Amino acid sequence: MTLAAHALTVAIDAHTVLDAVSVSVAPGEMLAVLGPNGAGKSTLLAALAGIAAPTSGAVTLDGRDLKSWAPRDMAAARAYLPQNGALGWPLTVERVVALGRLPLQGLWGEARAAETLAIDEALDAMDARALKNRIATTLSGGELARVLLARAIVGKPRVLIADEPLAGLDPRHQIDALTRLRRMADDGRAIVIAMHDIDLAARFATRVALLSDGRVASDGAPQNTLTPATISAVFGVEARVGADADGAWVRLLR
Repeated sequence: MTLAAHALTVAIDAHTVLDAVSVSVAPGEMLAVLGPNGAGKSTLLAALAGIAAPTSGAVTLDGRDLKSWAPRDMAAARAYLPQNGALGWPLTVERVVALGRLPLQGLWGEARAAETLAIDEALDAMDARALKNRIATTLSGGELARVLLARAIVGKPRVLIADEPLAGLDPRHQIDALTRLRRMADDGRAIVIAMHDIDLAARFATRVALLSDGRVASDGAPQNTLTPATISAVFGVEARVGADADGAWVRLLR
């Protein structure tokens, strides 16, 4: 399934947050959305997920306007992980992750054994199996971030939209999470992730979209998008870029 924004404009309280943004992500792609604070990253991802209503333009999933999708069908096809996810109920980690399977249960009446296996696989992918029986509201920020990522992937969505899912993760778990997400893309899913780490985006993403003041400043392969010139223009910092056996890299200088 391809997810696409078409000349998308979003205004909040008369302030234009996104201005005629067009961007898409196809099966097999992992799109990293980068930009400084206030560039519109979270609003773009919320609009792509059908949460933020566009002022003009449209968002399509599999060629159909999001408005034409039944909520249950869209929930089964795509998963959305908002920024700074929080939990208000003292559920076990197992039950939190199980919430990501609800659309599938509604469609096919999933057996308990299949649900348990899917939950364990998702927790293993995020190195969180040891947390399975913990009360989620007692977890550290990084532990909770891993659990919420497990909830997002447990339903094996065709499209995954994740807003700053690496926040709070230590370097090892950042790399582990991105490795898993990239593997999902390589398996034919479409992944959209908003993030701040330019070097990790260069290493793991198949495409990068740079946002600046609510517009797309550059969109393309990391080696074409993350150049010293575009990084300077968008972020106001100097950078060195290159590539080695592990892929592209970006080193911020000042």
